[in-house]
Amino acid sequence: MNNLIENYFPALTDLQKQQFALLPILYAELNEKINVISRKDIDNLEEKHILHSLAIAKVVSFLPKAKILDVGTGGGFPGIPLAILFPETQFHLIDSIGKKIKVVQSVVDTLGLKNVKAEHGRAEQVKGSYDFIVSRAVTAFPVFYTWVHTKISPRCFHSISNGILYLKGGDLSEELVDFQSHCHEFPISDFFAEDFFETKKVVYFTNYNKK
Repeated sequence: MNNLIENYFPALTDLQKQQFALLPILYAELNEKINVISRKDIDNLEEKHILHSLAIAKVVSFLPKAKILDVGTGGGFPGIPLAILFPETQFHLIDSIGKKIKVVQSVVDTLGLKNVKAEHGRAEQVKGSYDFIVSRAVTAFPVFYTWVHTKISPRCFHSISNGILYLKGGDLSEELVDFQSHCHEFPISDFFAEDFFETKKVVYFTNYNKK
């Protein structure tokens, strides 16, 4: 069992523990066929991909029936770990590269995740609205904002207002200069002790005020 994940999320069910334990095995096998994760990261998947994705859960706990869009999901991060953690929340994972979505779909099918829809496509093509839009640094934040800001639902029923939860590292002051009044940076080192997270952050953006 992956003690790293359970250490930070001790309330996992037996099924969730099994699903998280399977992820490194599945990705190691799939990565041999379709390379969606760098070779050096495969051996550190739990820390650099799974736990990193779950930093978002330290900012907000997604509620049942909430709708989450993961843009540029790659091999399924952060969407798949979050979908395991929040099995009653609906996740829509998209990526513009078809082979990556094939990997995502294989993982989803093997784990039996009924709350995940994986789709080959671009953010601009997605219809409908979502409570939160998540992603791992697919581009500079101002560009990402233009892709997705119209897809954020105005109905807010979580502990924080609906918006974007963006995983990124380093000094973001220049990148976020035009968004300062609507952005908050959560250092992931406040949540997880591993050195890898020292410069990593969850950037939270919202246009809405919590009622």
